[in-house]
Amino acid sequence: MLNFFLLILIYSGIYALMALGQNVITGYGGMLSLTQAGFFAIGSYATAILSTRFGFSFWATLPPAALLSALCGLLIGLPTLRLKGDYLAIATLGFGEIVRNVLNNWDSLTRGPMGIQKIPMPSIFGFVINPYTKYAFLVMVIIFVAIAYVLFQRLARSRMGRALAAIREDEIAAEAMGINITKYKVYAFILGASVAGIAGSLQAVFTLSVTPGTYTFMVSVMVLCMVVLGGMGNFKASILGAFIIQLISYFPQLTGLTSVIPPQFKQILFGLILVVMMIWRPQGLLGREEIRYGNEEGEKS
Repeated sequence: MLNFFLLILIYSGIYALMALGQNVITGYGGMLSLTQAGFFAIGSYATAILSTRFGFSFWATLPPAALLSALCGLLIGLPTLRLKGDYLAIATLGFGEIVRNVLNNWDSLTRGPMGIQKIPMPSIFGFVINPYTKYAFLVMVIIFVAIAYVLFQRLARSRMGRALAAIREDEIAAEAMGINITKYKVYAFILGASVAGIAGSLQAVFTLSVTPGTYTFMVSVMVLCMVVLGGMGNFKASILGAFIIQLISYFPQLTGLTSVIPPQFKQILFGLILVVMMIWRPQGLLGREEIRYGNEEGEKS
């Protein structure tokens, strides 16, 4: 039972990274994006390919994984960010499906549906971080989440954070005030993509294998649920939402009811969570974080 709970915590941390990136895009930028599964897959495969084919260490694969995901975020962001609402969601969903199908069919590079196996375990100063023992891996994931949280909190109080908040509230007014809407939306996409890519790297070295079937549309839905459940525009809430959603995902295994609860349980429940939260508590469990920009040193209103 303890090992199973550690597993939930590790996956909560990995998905919390994606939820933090989603919160930048949706919670601060106001863009309904469903691309996190695609960026997640790119990061995972970048780490898997570089470590198994070229002998890179896990730490050496992190910058390429983040940069490749960020580049894809730029490429998908520039042509689609003129879209809004449902149209943007459909376009970004299409990108995620394209990535999954490319991974599924590019046999010479990704080994197709079989995926890539025997990914080396991460190590630091000669100490191997064994994912099977989980404790050391959990500490590593917590450190990644803590760093991402601190950086995003500083981002929220920066010029870019203010610009994204203004765009979210009223694009026309923001543009009238001289804010370059396209530039800041693309920045949000790039940041969200790079963090999802790092989460994918962690996923690859935790499972020690990657397959295209892992990175489905439901991954993007789960991440969106985490942000909506916790509270859009609140990074602490994203971490809380990730833990709650992972706990719900593993509820049948935790309770020993796998034979009673059908596999479609998660999909149904995630849909209900989105509907219920949007109707009765659209601000999420913790609500949007109020930021006092005027109290920050070196920042001007």
